[in-house]
Amino acid sequence: MPKIYQVDAFTSKAFRGNPAGVCLLDEPANEQWMQNVAAEMNLSETAFLVPQENGYELRWFTPATEVDLCGHATLASAHILFETETLSAAQPAVFFSKSGKLTVTHHEHHLEMDFPAEPPEEIAPPPSLLKALGVYPVASARNRMDVLLHLKTPDEVLSARPDFTALAQVPVRGVMITSESNDKNYDFISRFFAPAEGINEDPVTGSAHCCLGPYWQQKIGKSDFKAYQASARGGEIGVQVKGDRVLLTGSAVTVFRGELVV
Repeated sequence: MPKIYQVDAFTSKAFRGNPAGVCLLDEPANEQWMQNVAAEMNLSETAFLVPQENGYELRWFTPATEVDLCGHATLASAHILFETETLSAAQPAVFFSKSGKLTVTHHEHHLEMDFPAEPPEEIAPPPSLLKALGVYPVASARNRMDVLLHLKTPDEVLSARPDFTALAQVPVRGVMITSESNDKNYDFISRFFAPAEGINEDPVTGSAHCCLGPYWQQKIGKSDFKAYQASARGGEIGVQVKGDRVLLTGSAVTVFRGELVV
């Protein structure tokens, strides 16, 4: 029977960060079955791993649809492989996904994910998007998946109250709002919304930082960041931009483990 886990990612404390499901399979599963399991778990993403030569096939599903890239569920997947000693700490976790090859390495106090950079290009934001979010950005940009809105102050990021029904009609995967941080422990903060994908507000979004890292690199001229995603649960992410790759670092905590009986 397939084993399944729930892991809180981008946190060192249970019930913080972003919860993800991790399902370990012996062989590929039916796509509709995986979607049903993800809906049953009702988390922002559930990851499905199938062993392959030199690594694992990795796919991610929200309760509503499959996605091309997910950071926190990748972190959670690697965490389970290391915690269960399926992989030794000296081995990298190698995943083959719709966004190419992803590698996660084990360090003493954190895991490090090697992801593709997803830099955005500046755009004029659709008026419907600004109305749905009720914000007034100082700059706007978009990559292949998401829209980024740069707000003037952290208070604007924290106080945003989106109209999720209206936001779900905007034709993008998700929208991130961000600003420089006024907390000396962090370089920038953000929030991420994806109601069209079945996630009103994602607690901590690794893939968004593949966009946020290159964006802030251009804005403030550095490549290493400590970032905070300011959701209700909150989460910390280390971000290092290295050319066309982004290294994301974080911790994870297993909350429960079990077996699927269907």
